[in-house]
Amino acid sequence: MDYKSSGVDIEAGYRSVELMKEHVKKTMREEVLGGLGGFSGAFSLKKIKDMKDPVLLSGTDGCGTKVKLAQVLDKHDTIGIDAVAMCVNDIACAGGEPLFFLDYIACGKNYPEKIADIVKGVAEGCLQSDAALIGGETAEHPGLMPEDDYDLAGFAVGVAERSEMITGEGLKEGDALIGMASSGVHSNGFSLVRKVFDITKESLDTYYDELGKTLGETLLAPTRIYVKALKSIKNAGVRVKACSHITGGGFYENVPRMLPEGFHAVIEKDSYDIPPIFTLMAKKGNIKEEMMYNTFNMGLGMIIAVSPEDVNKTMEAIKKAGDTPYVVGKITEGDKGVTLC
Repeated sequence: MDYKSSGVDIEAGYRSVELMKEHVKKTMREEVLGGLGGFSGAFSLKKIKDMKDPVLLSGTDGCGTKVKLAQVLDKHDTIGIDAVAMCVNDIACAGGEPLFFLDYIACGKNYPEKIADIVKGVAEGCLQSDAALIGGETAEHPGLMPEDDYDLAGFAVGVAERSEMITGEGLKEGDALIGMASSGVHSNGFSLVRKVFDITKESLDTYYDELGKTLGETLLAPTRIYVKALKSIKNAGVRVKACSHITGGGFYENVPRMLPEGFHAVIEKDSYDIPPIFTLMAKKGNIKEEMMYNTFNMGLGMIIAVSPEDVNKTMEAIKKAGDTPYVVGKITEGDKGVTLC
């Protein structure tokens, strides 16, 4: 008896590492020390030493049950972008710059080409956020997971000057709320999505006129990464006073998280374009509007608060980064929370 006969193929692991090296190499920053395959990832802090009061920020997350769609469609080269996005967007939301990322893939069986495809997506997410992919782990779980199943999670570390962190401090009544368009459902709410639609290859390959593409293409669209948009705003000299990454819990849970006590967010639902996938889901699943806004991003992946005089400059900076901005509401005084009108 040996390890391979028990379900763990060490040689397949070696093959996976070789296949993913070309993707990982593209994400390297000058601060990365050593190469892939060591016992730990090393990242120089020499540049951070030049900061006045550096604060390390971290984020960890996964893609939830969205990985089921990737498995059904046998398309694994974008789900890694989702894993990176969920972590680095949280860091950027606090005013930080992502530095490096590590992934963790748990699988029933290591298929090297599939693992390399997953890591290809992770590397693409790192490129989009200027983070280095400095390590990771692929773990085979025979007997615990079906052979074709896998799960993906990640961990990111970033840095910010304490004085430049986005904390909600300085927020005032009348400040403008600007939303950045999402790429679709992103990586939250898929347990409900999978109740609305049959998650079969036939169903996911169905073309919908209102979507302009197949259901699977729409749902599997990777989560938008907003790191460069927030950096562009900062470089334009605008101070972002508060920021909310619209993830699980939608508007009702996430928007209040960016508000200090005594402030309320008012968002106008008709101030931006809602992607048709949300309208389709609400209709097909008979989901009440409040539940939709309490579960999904409804077309806005990030919402920021800025001074009214900075609105035009902020909008231009977001567009310059390749994102689509909307003025969606304002800040008022009142109980901490959000009103959708």
